[in-house]
Amino acid sequence: MELLIMAYALKTACARNIIGVIPYFPYSKQSKMRKRGSIVCKLLASMLAKAGLTHIITMDLHQKEIQGFFSFPVDNLRASPFLLQYIQEEIPNYRNAVIVAKSPDAAKRAQSYAERLRLGLAVIHGEAQCAELDMDDGRHSPPMVKNATVHPGLELPLMMAKEKPPITVVGDVGGRIAIIVDDIIDDVESFVAAAEILKERGAYKIYVMATHGILSAEAPRLIEESSIDEVVVTNTVPHEVQKLQCPKIKTVDISLILSEAIRRIHNGESMAYLFRNITVDD
Repeated sequence: MELLIMAYALKTACARNIIGVIPYFPYSKQSKMRKRGSIVCKLLASMLAKAGLTHIITMDLHQKEIQGFFSFPVDNLRASPFLLQYIQEEIPNYRNAVIVAKSPDAAKRAQSYAERLRLGLAVIHGEAQCAELDMDDGRHSPPMVKNATVHPGLELPLMMAKEKPPITVVGDVGGRIAIIVDDIIDDVESFVAAAEILKERGAYKIYVMATHGILSAEAPRLIEESSIDEVVVTNTVPHEVQKLQCPKIKTVDISLILSEAIRRIHNGESMAYLFRNITVDD
C-alpha cells in the first residue's frame, strides 16, 4: 500500500516516469488459478499500473509469464551469476558437487546451474509433502452434498486421485557435495526433508541456494537442527534477524546489478548487457 500511495502521489505531481524497484515481487507464487481462486499476482499488476507505475525492476520472478500481466515494461533480473560465483569461490572442492532439484518442477533451474558449472544433476522425485497444485485450499464451489440431484444429461467422469510414488533420488549423490537450488525458500520443511534424503543416499555436505530468503516462522530453528550445512540466499529480502538466530544462513549481495539497472534506465542505455549469458530456463 505504501508503494501504491507513493506512486499515485508522484503521478498526481505529473512525474514523467515512475519506476518501481521491487527485488522480491510479492504474491508471485499466486500466478495461477487453483480451483475457483483468484490470481492475486494479476490483481497486484493491475493495481500497480493504476497507481501510475511505468516500469518495474524485479528479480527472479517465480514464473516468467508473470511479466505478461503488466501493461508496462518489466525487467526480470537474474541472481544466478552471483550464486554461481559463490559456488565457485566459497565451496571447497565444488567440482565434486552435484546440483539437486528437490522436485521435478525445479529440474529446469537445476539443469541450468549444472550445465554452466559442468556438474552432474540429481532430482528428488515423489516427495512426501503436498505439491502446490494438490493443496486443499477449502474453496469448494458448490460444496459437496450427499445425495444431491444431478441433471440426468450431465454425468462427469470421476477424477482419479494422485498417488505419489515412493521417494526416489534420480542421480548419484553418494560421496558428493549436494547443492539444492530453488528461487524461494520460505517454509523450509521441504528443504529439510530433501536434505535428510540426500544424507541417507550418501551426500556428505548439503548446501541450499535460493534467490529470495523469506525464512518465515520457525525456519531458522529448523535449519539449525537439520542436516543442511549452509543456506545461501541473496539480500532481495532483509533477513538480519534470521541470521542472528541461525549462523548457517549466508548472504550474497546483489545490489550491484540493481544499481546498474537503475543507472541504465535513468540514462536511457540498453539493458541487454545485464542479461548476457542468461539461459531460458534460468
